[in-house]
Amino acid sequence: MRAKVRILKVKTGGFTIFINPKDAQEWKIHPNDLIRIESGKRSVYGSAAISDFVGVGEVGLSEDILESHQFSEGEVVALSPAGTPESVRYIKKKMRGEKLRKVEIETIVKDIVDRKLRNTEISAFVTALEINGLDMDEIAALTIAMAETGDMLDIDRKPIMDVHSIGGVPGNKTNVIVVPIVAAAGLTIPKTSSRAITSAAGTADVVEVLTNVTLSLDEIKRIVEKIGACLVWGGALNLAPADDLTIHVERRLSLDPRGLMLASIMSKKYAIGSQYILIDIPTGKGVKVETMEEARSLAKDFIELGKRLGQYVEVAITYGGQPIGHTIGPALEAKEALETLMTGKGPGSLVEKAIGLAGILLEMGGVAPKGMGRKVAREILESGKAYQKMREIIEEQGGNPDIKPEDIPIGDKTYTIHAQSSGYVTAIDNKAITAIAREAGAPEDKGAGIMLHVKVGEKVKEGDPLFTIHAESEGKLDKAIVLARRLEPIKIEGMVLQVVGNL
Repeated sequence: MRAKVRILKVKTGGFTIFINPKDAQEWKIHPNDLIRIESGKRSVYGSAAISDFVGVGEVGLSEDILESHQFSEGEVVALSPAGTPESVRYIKKKMRGEKLRKVEIETIVKDIVDRKLRNTEISAFVTALEINGLDMDEIAALTIAMAETGDMLDIDRKPIMDVHSIGGVPGNKTNVIVVPIVAAAGLTIPKTSSRAITSAAGTADVVEVLTNVTLSLDEIKRIVEKIGACLVWGGALNLAPADDLTIHVERRLSLDPRGLMLASIMSKKYAIGSQYILIDIPTGKGVKVETMEEARSLAKDFIELGKRLGQYVEVAITYGGQPIGHTIGPALEAKEALETLMTGKGPGSLVEKAIGLAGILLEMGGVAPKGMGRKVAREILESGKAYQKMREIIEEQGGNPDIKPEDIPIGDKTYTIHAQSSGYVTAIDNKAITAIAREAGAPEDKGAGIMLHVKVGEKVKEGDPLFTIHAESEGKLDKAIVLARRLEPIKIEGMVLQVVGNL
């Protein structure tokens, strides 16, 4: 079967191949069938969509396909039903709770990247991992397969350091400070970060307020070999591409299988050649890992996986009981991070966590004596050396190194929530704070978010400001206010919690 390519200006969220109903009937193709398109030595797979968007003898390609594969209007290609991929058999094997062999895992990953597996089949795989799990042999095989099916970065400057937070805490702009501290000490740290998935701001969203984060692998290599660091968006790169496809499904299912999370994080570290990795596991109520027992167990898995990959891993279990610093949202967090770098001072939770993590990396990299990393990191921050390194990063990535905190536009539609009673702040609900910031427009609206005026343990009086919501539109601000009043994210209690009388 041969047809002429018609390029359609539609995005479907997947590789979709449009076929005219008459052709579909003649070729015995049904909706969602897996179709293979061949042109020269290229083979592209996608799901069939039966539609009169295209004429008889034409095949329509969605923009999703054209982002990865080059086709020209009117090009003649061969079409054929692809049948059921072999990897489906292996997914069913895992659904039965059986252990997968290395070659079976490699086949599944390759078929995900090649788009032979559709979202329904990837969903089955993710669900099987959630229910039946993976042992360490399987996780290591999955990690390497995910890395090796994408691009690999080879940086000459060694050793290569890396830091990653598993997330869950609002306001976690810590790495915007950690990376320039570590690089200012002479170590190499090519930091690829994600955009927000469920949070109000990922590290890439924050840095994008200051400079460009969408760079190619060649640009990253040039920058890192010149100044020792970068802060870029990993989604713009072809690093562990299967990860992005499984994350899309995980988000829809609200699942995050432990083995897949380990492979997701470590595959990207493996792909950029990281040798010394620090994993930050925030722990506390309202974050991904709520107990110390769970955090220690996860830490052991990261360390063991690192050994199998030839990487040295240390894990920092950090306090995650409330937001870090006073800001949540891309522009607000960028402003707070830049102020901290410029002055060497900032909110205690932000500075202490940043120098704590940076100190561990300095000791791992051998530029600070054991037990002295924190002190050295603080000196680098307070001396202005970290700020100068951040200026270099901003400039090399295409931004203005002279940007000042006051230059950063913040959402000008604001509303402040005040305390309804006097007492002490006993809790700040992480999930509620994130939900309110997102309702205000973060992270898509860079200026949206929350400014906290109080933290846990502080004394407040009735009428004192608790937090200010920032938005870029009145409509989103109104929605955020309604949600804030319903969720009441900041809990205030007096010293007397309950009075019990005679029974």
